[in-house]
Amino acid sequence: MLLYDDVVEEYRDFAAYAAGDSPCFEEWALGVTGDEEVLAWLGTLPPVKRQPNLVFAAARWHGAPAPGPYTGLREVLLGREPEVRATVLARATQTNEAGRLATLVPVLGLLDGPLSLVEVGASAGLCLFPDRYDYVWPGAGELRGTGGPVLTAVATGALPVPTTHPQVAWRGGVDLDPLDVTDPDATAWLENLVWPEQDERRERLRAAIGVARREPPALERGDLLDHLPGLLERAAAHGTPVVMHSAVVAYLDEPDRRRFHDLVTGLVADGRCHWVSNEGPRVLPGVTGDLEVPAGRFVTALDGVPMALSHGHGHAVDWLG
Repeated sequence: MLLYDDVVEEYRDFAAYAAGDSPCFEEWALGVTGDEEVLAWLGTLPPVKRQPNLVFAAARWHGAPAPGPYTGLREVLLGREPEVRATVLARATQTNEAGRLATLVPVLGLLDGPLSLVEVGASAGLCLFPDRYDYVWPGAGELRGTGGPVLTAVATGALPVPTTHPQVAWRGGVDLDPLDVTDPDATAWLENLVWPEQDERRERLRAAIGVARREPPALERGDLLDHLPGLLERAAAHGTPVVMHSAVVAYLDEPDRRRFHDLVTGLVADGRCHWVSNEGPRVLPGVTGDLEVPAGRFVTALDGVPMALSHGHGHAVDWLG
């Protein structure tokens, strides 16, 4: 089992992250940790392709019933191994959860606009429209007036509730495989990435796709490390450039995580952009430092300084003050 310790730890962490949000995924992840045959199969995948979200999505794509017991996942992973492997290798998680905007907008509200948003790992670009939603932060306040979909995040701490929506002058991004919101296969994959029991998230995704289709963002195909400087030059012509990302850097290997951190901190230090990051607690150690982060929370930071602990799908935001 020592050979698979890293995979076991990853799936245990995911089980804790899914707890309360998806009993199915919690059971699946815990099932994997004790299944040597499945662990051996996962060990044959490239490390970046062993992520629970991606593996579970590929299994569901090929018929694993969800919600459903772990045995259904296991049967598909091992019984339809060639098809599942091909999907895992060809696709990415690209969850693109627009609900995270409820945790990002209080941070964007601290910046002087108009803003030019540059999202790295943009997927279909659904998080590039903070100005097209209304927001409710139970325990803190609300921001309404667009008539768009309403996003809710339970707030604790002295959350700085914005008085106006972000003024967005330009929106663009980069992804290794940007998804076209007008493509049925792409949107079907996005829906497949929504966790099994979360019908509300599924409806929110459909609404977000509708928002993006009305004004598709400028998305480039390629590596974020290569494309970011050029995108910032385009963005600077329209407003204050803001590099943003949510649950993206986790999918880089360790050397590229460090390269990305050094690149963006250098850009911020040179005054070329602001940086809004929203990642798991161990993803950007140069940002989180020794900060204690509960299971299931991301660290939302501005220019490398932690501002809040946020639920991974945007359901809650705990302002750090």
